[in-house]
Amino acid sequence: MNPTDLRAEIPALDRTTYLNTGAAGPSPYRVVEAVESCVERHEYESPGGEGMYPFSFDVFDETREVVADHLGATAEEIALTQSTTDGINRVAAGLDWERGDTVVRTDLEHSSGILPWQRLRRRGVEVEVVESDGGRLDADRMASAVEGAKLVCLSSLTWSHGTLLPVREIVETAHDAGALVLVDAVQCPGQMPVDVREWGADFVAGAGHKWLLGPFGAGFVHVAPGAETRLEPAHVGYRSVEDPNAEEYAYEPGAHRLEVGTVSPAPYAGLCEAIETIEEIGYDGIRDRIEALTDRLKAGIRDAETARLLSPREYESGLVTFAIDDPDPESFVEELADDGVRIRSLPFPENAVRASVHAFNSEADVDELVEWL
Repeated sequence: MNPTDLRAEIPALDRTTYLNTGAAGPSPYRVVEAVESCVERHEYESPGGEGMYPFSFDVFDETREVVADHLGATAEEIALTQSTTDGINRVAAGLDWERGDTVVRTDLEHSSGILPWQRLRRRGVEVEVVESDGGRLDADRMASAVEGAKLVCLSSLTWSHGTLLPVREIVETAHDAGALVLVDAVQCPGQMPVDVREWGADFVAGAGHKWLLGPFGAGFVHVAPGAETRLEPAHVGYRSVEDPNAEEYAYEPGAHRLEVGTVSPAPYAGLCEAIETIEEIGYDGIRDRIEALTDRLKAGIRDAETARLLSPREYESGLVTFAIDDPDPESFVEELADDGVRIRSLPFPENAVRASVHAFNSEADVDELVEWL
């Protein structure tokens, strides 16, 4: 499969110029078919066969294996969640917080990396925000902030600028200071390879509904070996423990203690198919395609009198943010949507909108947006 084949498999693209994968990616036929097939087998066949719960558990086991292999981990290190936000909250709620503890985050985080710490602030936890410049972090400023912190939360790829943050370097700095690290990685898998071993973070949260082009409802958390001992999950259920019928429960070893109870296996079947589709294309081909298209878009923004590029000129990701000469960027986005072109506005930087370019996009998609500018 190549990017052109992928485009032909995504029916949403027949009706719209879709440049908003950073928010949510449209699934190809095969992913939706995997979801439908899973539901049908679960509801029609498994009741009289292996059983509805055993069938679900088989899907969960396969999904952990597929996700782990994609991220360079083991299945024991993967917990299945519903979304990135869900995963971050499970980690945040599972740590033993005391009044006066400090969380460090950047000013580049999505709400999923902001709201859980605002909630903890009500319990006396301090939150320190490291300011950035144009989507970049100053190493000395970060090193100063993490001293004495309990946890550092950062994105691997900023949703606001499309810049790659130096995760490995920040992890080393944080660990030297005795802090844990939680990475929001949702913008990376599907457009670039992720090796969680290389990052070295304690926790990595992600989901399949963006660049992996999977369905809503299938997320994951990687828990580094040993980091699970720092977690006392806020919720417990039969999937969290070794024996739910024991007089005294013991948590599942590894990351599985973050899972709780009954959920549909269907989104996870779709996630498996989505990952296998991305791997079939290969990240070399995906990167080359995204880089060529983002170069084309950035050149168009540079030549436009009504827009100013905010993302790096050199390629880092498929997220391209630019400021427009319009005090109401949301109206601009709505006007494009009325004409069948999907991008999104951002809460920051000022007057910013963002286009997300994936491998399934075409030169014509890019040119249509540039014409608007």
